[in-house]
Amino acid sequence: MTKDMTFSLTDEQRALKAAVADLCKQYPPEYWRDLDAKREYPERFIDELTRAGYLAALIPQEYGGPGLGIMEGALILEAINHSGGNAGACHAQMYIMGTVLRHGSEAQKKSYLPKIATGDLRLQAFGVTEPNAGSDTTKLQTTALKRGDRYIVNGQKMFISRVLQSDLMLLLARTTPVDQVKKKTDGLSVFLIDIRPLKGKGLEVRPLRMMMNHSTNALFFDNMEIPAESLIGQEGKGFSYILDGMNAERILVASDSLGDARWFIDKAVAYASQRVIFGKPIGANQGV
Repeated sequence: MTKDMTFSLTDEQRALKAAVADLCKQYPPEYWRDLDAKREYPERFIDELTRAGYLAALIPQEYGGPGLGIMEGALILEAINHSGGNAGACHAQMYIMGTVLRHGSEAQKKSYLPKIATGDLRLQAFGVTEPNAGSDTTKLQTTALKRGDRYIVNGQKMFISRVLQSDLMLLLARTTPVDQVKKKTDGLSVFLIDIRPLKGKGLEVRPLRMMMNHSTNALFFDNMEIPAESLIGQEGKGFSYILDGMNAERILVASDSLGDARWFIDKAVAYASQRVIFGKPIGANQGV
């Protein structure tokens, strides 16, 4: 039996896109250009998106979210970029929590998800990439070693976005040395940590000046202590937990790009109809 692969929007989905677009109209190009010139984070825009519940789209109703699907999440992010905004400043708030939702304990879900939904807690930082591991996550060198009721974290992460704009961070670290596991994907664990009290106390955050301003940082962990209950799921199973959320992340990030494409097309079409050369709009030429 062939599954229906049509993607026509429902009335509710069209209304959702329109509502997001209306909110974005309050933040014209001048707002974004001013922020970019100052290399500042769009706090006011993100706060309003959060209050409207859009960044909590995928959080189930039992944990304070609207319980929408991946399609609705994608439409929200696409609408932001189609309107000329930058969903990249906040899209991680939508999908990082998926690891907690799918693999966290009931206590963790009840403790964190409702506050993420309301914006009382911001979870936008995802500590995976390292300078010596590249895209091979199994080679990461940051360690988290259990000592009583704590884990001691040492190592570094690179190109980690929005750490200074987050309260919480999802961290992937090696809890068992790679030479002591059967598969190199074993021995990696995921932690949900409150980074607010750790900055300057085992955690150093160094902002990086990048061509694209994603509020990106290098992180250095020096005997950083975190509670044992920060562990998500089972110790050593973190690699599979991270992979489990990749499909949603890729779909949602691609939606940013789709919104960008629509914005660029709108701009190009408008320019082709307005730019007059030799007495006629350039859009009248066959090549355009």
